[in-house]
Amino acid sequence: MSTGTLYDKVWDLHRVAELPGGSTQMFIGLHLIHEVTSPQAFAALKDMQLSVRCPERTIATVDHIVPTLSQKRPFLDPLAEEMLSTLESNCTKHQINFYGLNSGQQGIVHVIAPELGLTQPGMTVACGDSHTSTHGAFGAIAFGIGTSQVRDVLASQSLAMNKLKVRRIWVDGILNKGVYAKDLILYLIKSMGVKGGVGYAYEFAGPAINALNMEERMTICNMSIEGGARCGYVNPDSITYNYLKGRPYAPKGQAWDRAIEWWGKLSTDSMATFDDEIKFNASKISPTVTWGITPGQGIGIDEVIPILESIPVCERSIAEEAYTYMNLKPGQPIAGVPIDVCFIGSCTNGRLSDLRDAAMIAKNQKVAKGVKAFVVPGSEQVSKAAKNEGLDELFLSAGFEWREPGCSMCLAMNPDRLTGRQISASSSNRNFKGRQGSATGRTLLMSPAMVAAAAITGEVTDVRNLLDVSE
Repeated sequence: MSTGTLYDKVWDLHRVAELPGGSTQMFIGLHLIHEVTSPQAFAALKDMQLSVRCPERTIATVDHIVPTLSQKRPFLDPLAEEMLSTLESNCTKHQINFYGLNSGQQGIVHVIAPELGLTQPGMTVACGDSHTSTHGAFGAIAFGIGTSQVRDVLASQSLAMNKLKVRRIWVDGILNKGVYAKDLILYLIKSMGVKGGVGYAYEFAGPAINALNMEERMTICNMSIEGGARCGYVNPDSITYNYLKGRPYAPKGQAWDRAIEWWGKLSTDSMATFDDEIKFNASKISPTVTWGITPGQGIGIDEVIPILESIPVCERSIAEEAYTYMNLKPGQPIAGVPIDVCFIGSCTNGRLSDLRDAAMIAKNQKVAKGVKAFVVPGSEQVSKAAKNEGLDELFLSAGFEWREPGCSMCLAMNPDRLTGRQISASSSNRNFKGRQGSATGRTLLMSPAMVAAAAITGEVTDVRNLLDVSE
């Protein structure tokens, strides 16, 4: 097993007891909840006549089901209104801090926790959402949990867990112009497979990772789960500290100085041992697009849909399924595939830097005829900051729609959905069948800048060509 890694250190610090079945009872430092996976957990507490053990370590928001066109209450969808009302009443009953609509801090749970400074190095973070791995960007160990585990954390502030192996993913070089963090993680998933990380925590390291800003690191860690890993993390450094300093929940004064000293000690030791290590070179990565029905079915923008014979035998059946479902042919270039809907947002790519990247492409351009393109900020704070920079007006001038914060079309538990056989260029994280609301809808994952390029041209396009024009 690994030794001396950040994962090992955080695990040891949060271990409460060894359980008879061989698992470990782990203390959870931060529990994030939302309207979808918490109602049944709170109902279970009520049935068991239990209260929330540590309400001060529990933070709630609403994100999955909120409409993005109009957030006027009551919602037009009765079920969505009921879910929000239930969360509101449970937070009031248990004295849980709730960042609801129009609080000024509402947004996607994995966007607001970092921007509030709730997520900090050395923490254990849990949430009833698979993309909780996002928070590992801060040197935290963060993982998604199921509804029964949400109940357990609410009741005991702890979880029964089995320790993971640790794989270091070392990335040399630097990303080229027009290649973003989203391209990097799609490339890594393509290279290692959607099941390659099963049983592992991923430690992202190396010059290319160190050069990423915090929002880019969040994108990388966010999609660790798509590669099969339970969590992914980056060791904290000056970039981490500069991001956190001054945020509402970050330590202040002398406590800040003590925190930095402590956080530095948690980083992986130079002599640490790993269960596995894989190395990549960022300079070899081009803008990457998924062509199939899993995040691992990705190719560079200048590549063609792989022929069946080039695919490992164990993956050929799902490749054949993808050819049929996506209506794409082996040997066909991914560039030039027509697009119907362009979505910029999600917990993967709905932050301010993501909107800036897309806005650079949309500036002084127009959305192609017949394409529906819209931008959904990840939080009220992101929306406010973007408006202060005039990004909303830039997008609107180009023909994009500007929406209110929420998860939106990432998973379509709200009115933002594909219809029929529409094909979407999406900055979100999953391209499964039906993921964006239509049982026959098709999703191509790519960076926000690539989505903007597709919106302008009406087809999958190499964003580097438009970058040359915008400069």
